[in-house]
Amino acid sequence: MATRSYPIVDAHVHCFAGRVDPRFPYHPDAPYRPERPATPEHLLVCMDEADVDLAVIAHPEPYQDDHRYLDYCLNVGEGRLLATCLFFADHPGSLERMSELVKLHPGKIVAARIHAYAPERLPPFGSPELRAFWKHAGDLGLAIQIHIEPRYAPGFEPMIREFPETTVIVDHLGRPMQGGLKEYAVVLGWGSLPNVVVKLSAIPDREQYPHRDPAPFVRQLLDRFGPDRLIFGGDFGPESTGDSYRAARERVRPYLASLSTEDHAKIFGGTAARLLGLFKGR
Repeated sequence: MATRSYPIVDAHVHCFAGRVDPRFPYHPDAPYRPERPATPEHLLVCMDEADVDLAVIAHPEPYQDDHRYLDYCLNVGEGRLLATCLFFADHPGSLERMSELVKLHPGKIVAARIHAYAPERLPPFGSPELRAFWKHAGDLGLAIQIHIEPRYAPGFEPMIREFPETTVIVDHLGRPMQGGLKEYAVVLGWGSLPNVVVKLSAIPDREQYPHRDPAPFVRQLLDRFGPDRLIFGGDFGPESTGDSYRAARERVRPYLASLSTEDHAKIFGGTAARLLGLFKGR
């Protein structure tokens, strides 16, 4: 920040203890179990080398609603690491546990994440429980962060509209490659809802399946949401170095070539910092 007037914020990283630390086992219901650790200590080194000021840990599914490793990460982060939490609307006690976690880490839990991409693991759409979950997260000052396939987008729209003061963050462009154009049109339609923010993260490589060019989708998001409602998420993992971590950020820049330097600054940190400040009452 010494030579920049704006922060660089990575709004999406995952940290794992891997299989080597018995203090932090994966949950019995984990949908996947990374072998190698991706630790907060390693993340902080990469952040220093890549000039990243803040990072947001998206609490990953292998731990489900067990936040012990997230506790560890936030304590190691000493204010440079923030986080999303993962609770389930239809599990008894989730709201109380969410409140406890937010109280334990004041100002560091910025969103509650909801997944809707596997048919066997969907939130209870249309239920009083999901409404109560959404309202409770908003009352705590959290955003709702949704990781979805486009076909499930309509299930979220009633909550997005009912609670316009609660910011909704859509992960990974809204996963356009996992849906048809008609399905993805629902996500694009949220551009008219000022409380919806989209994350430019996990932008797929055209050389990989399904071999579709992501550029048109990014352009659509720029047109619908603009730099004040787009935030950057990087590519941190066990093998990351400072150079590779920085390169992941630079790979996004060509998609934003039409934007001004000021707009780049918003997407790569300014917008996230503004939103995070609102979440934490700054």
